[in-house]
Amino acid sequence: MVPYPVPAMSHPVSPVTAAEVASVRRPVDQASLLPPRVFHDPEVFTYEQAAWFGRSWLCVGREEDAADPGQYLVASVAGEGVIVVRGRDATLRAFYNVCRHRGSLLVTEPAGRQVRFQCPYHAWTYELDGRLLRAKHTDALIDFAVEEQSLLPISVRVWEGFIFVTLDPHGGSLEEHLSDLPGHVGRFAMGDLRRARRIEYEVGANWKVIAENYSECYHCPGVHPQLNRLTPYDQGRNLESHGPWAGGWMELATDADTMSTDGATHGRPPLPGLSADDERRIYYFVLWPNLLLSLHPDYVMTHQVWPLDAERSRVVCEWLFHPETMARPDFDPSDAISFWDLTNRQDWRVCELQQQGTRSRAYVPGRYALMEDMVHAFDLMVADRYAEDGVVSRFGPRHDKWRAAARDRQTGKATSMASPRTRTG
Repeated sequence: MVPYPVPAMSHPVSPVTAAEVASVRRPVDQASLLPPRVFHDPEVFTYEQAAWFGRSWLCVGREEDAADPGQYLVASVAGEGVIVVRGRDATLRAFYNVCRHRGSLLVTEPAGRQVRFQCPYHAWTYELDGRLLRAKHTDALIDFAVEEQSLLPISVRVWEGFIFVTLDPHGGSLEEHLSDLPGHVGRFAMGDLRRARRIEYEVGANWKVIAENYSECYHCPGVHPQLNRLTPYDQGRNLESHGPWAGGWMELATDADTMSTDGATHGRPPLPGLSADDERRIYYFVLWPNLLLSLHPDYVMTHQVWPLDAERSRVVCEWLFHPETMARPDFDPSDAISFWDLTNRQDWRVCELQQQGTRSRAYVPGRYALMEDMVHAFDLMVADRYAEDGVVSRFGPRHDKWRAAARDRQTGKATSMASPRTRTG
């Protein structure tokens, strides 16, 4: 417990009823897509910020962003400014970016290094652990205790090198949030990797449109011919999830070794500890609400999708490599970065087209194709949270959608159909 107040969390009422999303919460071959207003309505956006982004564990950076004492990063979470800083005792802490005096922003640069924090307005000065050190002309104040004027703390944890924060002081642990995801990705040892490049994009689309786009390759033959040559859209498998995530893998073509401009690794060895199967796959995961993990044989790419308003999002894309690979004199990640920068921009274009089209009075929610069962898995997380009825909707992956299953059907072999999992309250 902290000896100073923590901001209270109110519980907003969902503006989207369970009836509005009932058709989403069916098995994928019976379900319809999300109602279009959830991509445009400012009231829905405000609710999501308060109820979801204001209460969930959110990735705001990498541990290397605050590796040394005094090193910090600043993030915006559900409209709140957050400082994450490494203390002199090597402890990572997070605070609201607000001076306790007149409420000025305390830190204005997005990242940097400080010996201590000093308010740019009246020079109240805080130690890296949040304690107020100096506040001029307050010695004679009645009922003013310096020890009660510390910066207000925010929960912060690290998983696999990713820094997570939550504004909800009474929420569950990060471990509960991650659920069974670590068991699927732990061998990639992402905590050992380091960032080689970061690119930020502003996309004229709702954050959910971007997450849906990431969750399927149904669009890849037409939108991403370069990508589809390296990982054909109908070869792969989705994974069974027991938590707020969805994921699966795509198979590399026989003449490709990774996702790059030419499919080659250019001398980059596989990440340590991977299996032979891992070296022939690209894994994709969406962790609720806005962290996207793309695991390659030789590197990891991440996206953080941050809503700006109902119609716009900021996307932070980073490429992580093993430090031993980065130390090689011939290390050059440009083939991977250029490939995904092109792919990202192709995606942003069609996301913006969807954002524009779903504004039309003529649009009513369409049907999912079977190739979109991972989109459906993400949308179920969305729909359940709108409904607020305590029901968790999950259905098994549709393994019958893949090329191998289609080939088995043509030759008369039995194909496993995923049966729905029980919806639990």
